Amino acid sequence: MVIRIITNFFQRIFNNLFTIKKDLKLGFYGPPNAGKTTLANRICKDWLGEEVGSVSKIPHETREVIIKEAVTIEHKGKSLTFKLVDTPGITTKVDYENFLRFGLSKKEARKRAKEATKGVIEAIKWLDDMDIVVVVLDATQNPYSQVNVTIIGNIAARKIPLMIVANKIDLKKAKVKAIEAAFPEYEVVGISAKYGKNMEEFYETLFNLVKKARKKRKRRKNEKERYKAAIYSIFTNCEFK
Repeated sequence: MVIRIITNFFQRIFNNLFTIKKDLKLGFYGPPNAGKTTLANRICKDWLGEEVGSVSKIPHETREVIIKEAVTIEHKGKSLTFKLVDTPGITTKVDYENFLRFGLSKKEARKRAKEATKGVIEAIKWLDDMDIVVVVLDATQNPYSQVNVTIIGNIAARKIPLMIVANKIDLKKAKVKAIEAAFPEYEVVGISAKYGKNMEEFYETLFNLVKKARKKRKRRKNEKERYKAAIYSIFTNCEFK
């Protein structure tokens, strides 16, 4: 009786501890004003008929993680359902004085800077929970920035499948090839999230990336099942007096 009770106890613990997440989390990461929320809005508006967040020319408009459950998209006869996670823009420094240039008062600027800083921290914390990451970069800006390298480096270190979106190709200064040259090991897709340009290629690349993510999750599940069986075996074979 005692052995059965203890065995059942540890079985419940291991089942909870090693449960594999069923929902696929798709995170949008990148520097401020690159167009992450614009892209998230484009996807949700196309497939759900509604937007998820507001956009602005003022940096750090998105200062909290925005989550949209059960987003389903279709491409070439296939469907994909995921949890969309739009994150605040990541930067190495948030200075309230930068907001003053956009007409904000000192009080508003300080408040926005404080919220933006918290948002950066929150975005980084969420990264460990992502299955796939779409890094959104402004194609009109120099891709060789410390922020871009840091973001992509952290994602790569976690071995999370990622693709890079070179956004704002509707602008004359956009240089998709510069981003491709900066990060040649990753798939780069040039789009205009604002006008929906080249979204078909984006979806094609996203579906291919999902295949990699699912393979990774399957390997992870097999590893956890083996570990779970090994630990469970230790406890069930123990002698309790």
